[in-house]
Amino acid sequence: MTRIAIGGILTECNHLGGLPINLATYESTELDRGEEMLSATTSVVGGMLSVLREARAEPLPLLFASACAGGPITSDCYQQLRDELLERFDAALPVDGVLLPLHGAALAEGNDDPEGEIISEVRRRVGPDIPIVVTLDLHANITAEMVSQADAILAWETYPHQDQFQTGQRGARLLLDTLAGNCRPKMAMAKVPVITSAIHGSTVDGPFARLMQHTKSLEARHDVLSTSLLLIHPYMDVEEMGSGGLVITDGDLDLAVELATGIARRYWQHRHELEPETSVPAEAIRRGVEIEGGPVILVETADCCGGGAAGDSIATLQALVEANVEDLCYVPVVDPAAAAACHAAGEGAEITVELGHKRDPRWGTPRSYSGVVNTLSDGQFTYTGGQWEGHLTHMGPTAVLSVGAIRVLISSRATYDWADEQFRLVGLDPAIAKFIVAKNPMNYRWAYGEIAAGTLVLDTPGPTPATLKHVKFQKLRRPYFPADETIPDLQPTILV
Repeated sequence: MTRIAIGGILTECNHLGGLPINLATYESTELDRGEEMLSATTSVVGGMLSVLREARAEPLPLLFASACAGGPITSDCYQQLRDELLERFDAALPVDGVLLPLHGAALAEGNDDPEGEIISEVRRRVGPDIPIVVTLDLHANITAEMVSQADAILAWETYPHQDQFQTGQRGARLLLDTLAGNCRPKMAMAKVPVITSAIHGSTVDGPFARLMQHTKSLEARHDVLSTSLLLIHPYMDVEEMGSGGLVITDGDLDLAVELATGIARRYWQHRHELEPETSVPAEAIRRGVEIEGGPVILVETADCCGGGAAGDSIATLQALVEANVEDLCYVPVVDPAAAAACHAAGEGAEITVELGHKRDPRWGTPRSYSGVVNTLSDGQFTYTGGQWEGHLTHMGPTAVLSVGAIRVLISSRATYDWADEQFRLVGLDPAIAKFIVAKNPMNYRWAYGEIAAGTLVLDTPGPTPATLKHVKFQKLRRPYFPADETIPDLQPTILV
């Protein structure tokens, strides 16, 4: 049987804020070792396994770790996971091929390209002739080391993300076709210095969707095996950052360079369309009140747990309080101490709590809020889609505190927002709210797209802002858009 090793660390990280990711973070989300991986039926690993089983190839499961985004992975945690993955890989040798489900925007303390390092370590062990196929999030930062050490890289094609399973299948099929001699992958990545958030990064409609449609149309050529469009995860601070296109051809590197360069140039031409319009919360609330019906979604993307923020901002909550909004509002805040105080007080109790900016205090200060404890929960819920579809996860002890007409969902632990699972868990019906604070740049579309009367993107403090115009990067070199709107004689950076 064809022997295929599978393993990886799939995590998005943030240099601008958020809490470090440690082993406990993975253990509370997804950390499968060896044969534990073989039970996967969803997401990228499930897709890979489905193809290998259909082809009667033997999967050699190593280790797979994934978690909600945060700050960089601690050095100890990364070294432990990396070393265990590689030890299991050494024990599995010899192999005929390798599948590495990674993210592409991971960071470790002292290491800006841990995924490139993992690919290189695998390459060093198998030599130049064993094919390595890597799958990544479309928000990956493709590095020279990744491209030079892998035979093929395939990125997810949808945002909001819903094709991890299919991408795992595509990666496995390309690996098996390569082993069968049906193709000879040649890969090139072309990058331009466009550093924008994911607000306009939908693949359903809008500017990024049009760029994606063009990129994928190139796969109609008989000599093109795969194309990927990459919108950088912009909250890293590394020298090589950029967005653009990656093309894999059947044996023609020059063609891969030509097509990838064309994608990158087109990306640069449409860069202005990817920048969002923003409002401060007070102005957005004034505008939202005038919108008939509801709910109105207040997109506080600067506090996005799924992008690495702590989820503890009260910027929009305070604006709603100051605006004396009398209609029903929902606001999520991560604050374990406040959640514990609500649990100690009990349902129905009147309580005053210090709320917000305790987990990552760089972005504001706590404030006192008085209200009634409506609901208490252990915080356990199951994801209805996305990367962790079907996975049971938890927010830790959770409470709903009513501050006037505002229902504050206070959780103990940051969790990724796929749809509205967190609100539904505690009995909050989004359809009846006037304002909903969504702390993510895109997935609110899944949750509220059919019921929203309006959507307003906020300008608030935090490590996952809607625009990167004002971020003071230390390693990323100028010029780049949007800090520099025009760059004379711009030439895409080519990685092969």
